[in-house]
Amino acid sequence: MKPGGILKNAFTVGAFTALSRVLGLVREMLQSRLIGAGVAQSAFTIAFAIPNMARKLFGEGALTAAFVPIFKDEVENGSLEKAAKLARSVMTTVMLMLGAILILAMGSLEIVVKFRDELGITDAKRFLLTIRLIKTLLPYMLFICGAAFGMGVLNALGCFKASSAMPCLLNVCWIAMLGWISFFPEMRLDQRIHRIAVAILVAGALQMAFMFWRMARAGVVPGFSFSDWRDSKVVKVWRNIGIGALGAGAIQLNYLLDQLLAQLASPWAAGVIGYAERLMDLPLGVVGVAFGTVLLPTFAGFFAKKDVEGARDALASSLTSLSFVMIPAAFGLFILASEVTSVIYEGGEFDSLATLRVSRSLAVYSIGLGFFSLQKVMVPWFQSQGDMKTPLKVSLCTVAMNAVLNILAVWLLSVEWRHVGLAASTVFCSAAGCSMLAVLAKRKNGALGLSKVIAPIIKILFASIIMTVAIYVVRKFVLTNGMVLSCRFNSIMQLIVLMLTGGVIYFISSYLFMRKELKSIRIRRR
Repeated sequence: MKPGGILKNAFTVGAFTALSRVLGLVREMLQSRLIGAGVAQSAFTIAFAIPNMARKLFGEGALTAAFVPIFKDEVENGSLEKAAKLARSVMTTVMLMLGAILILAMGSLEIVVKFRDELGITDAKRFLLTIRLIKTLLPYMLFICGAAFGMGVLNALGCFKASSAMPCLLNVCWIAMLGWISFFPEMRLDQRIHRIAVAILVAGALQMAFMFWRMARAGVVPGFSFSDWRDSKVVKVWRNIGIGALGAGAIQLNYLLDQLLAQLASPWAAGVIGYAERLMDLPLGVVGVAFGTVLLPTFAGFFAKKDVEGARDALASSLTSLSFVMIPAAFGLFILASEVTSVIYEGGEFDSLATLRVSRSLAVYSIGLGFFSLQKVMVPWFQSQGDMKTPLKVSLCTVAMNAVLNILAVWLLSVEWRHVGLAASTVFCSAAGCSMLAVLAKRKNGALGLSKVIAPIIKILFASIIMTVAIYVVRKFVLTNGMVLSCRFNSIMQLIVLMLTGGVIYFISSYLFMRKELKSIRIRRR
């Protein structure tokens, strides 16, 4: 796939992802007002993290990374029929394994509830709410992993529209339930959050059904196959899944550790960090994840044809385009963290103190936005070559580093700053992980051609700094001098004015600094 094709597909994925993220923002605005940032939200954050962990392990994480390169090779060098047969065999074993995990997990939860006194559980109300939410959301793991498998198949076939549109179903169902809840103000918080969990479960079933339907239309009819589970390529997929699952598991363990330590930091910290992460996920999901989604099958195609130079060109081109969006987004989120948090979340159960706490975490997360995006690009570089061990080693190193830093943050910082320390630890470890991946990629494949990316990134940094200064000046000397009154509506208008100011200044500055690079991007886009 040429750079132009990469950008076209990334644009497609990004556009649908942007729609999903916008719906996600509407969802978060409603939920923050109906649920707040207290105990109920923290219980939900932990409960939802468990099926999400399974999704990362066996869905769009390890499974996709292990399956797509082999499936792509079968499509390129074999036939679609053989590729479809491979897909059904892998899907069968995945679903059986997840079903067994689901049954064991349900049984384990019953044991935990029965022996909660012996385990020293003191906050029974919060504990039982968390367990109830986990039980409700666990089957979602099966549905979303099936949907993620379908996404991997479609992406490998170059069908990015359906797979990128699929997450919208979750947000639509979620928003519909929040809208229904809003008509019942007397409903308790625990009842509200449980109904949201039910809506998520229904959405997962719809997502899987939609993906299976699109797979069938693309020529890969989903179904169960027990005859080829010993096939060498199926075995190879599962060997790579095992290694990839360890790497993804390390990352998810890291996430769960963050959540658990957040609970130790304060009763509200987990919910606060969750809100900040979802705001950060807007640019990361629209751009970073879009490129990562497209680049895995793209790199796999190049390496299947032994075209390393083509893969290098795709990497350099993608990093330039990615930096053009993500660097100014990081600067913008940092300086506008308070305004963004207030406009999106504040109201109802979400007060000004919650806004302050979330905005502090968001500002720190924004610093790491470039590193989070780079990981989305560099990890597929190894996975597309069937190398699952290198990302695993890097993940284990960063997990160990993050665990130490998280413990230090909870131990050394005051209660009001511990969640900020947890966010800073995540950013630092992401930067360290990116550095390790870049060094190891160079050792594996030689020079990656990244020297041609340095000059454009420096120019983007200058343009982003000018943009940030402009936003600061307008906010301090224009909007605070009575030109815009301080009311809810005008808070929204202030944010719009600041974002428009930043956007205009950035594009003018980037045009002056990097006309050649922008012309190149436009050509590739066509």
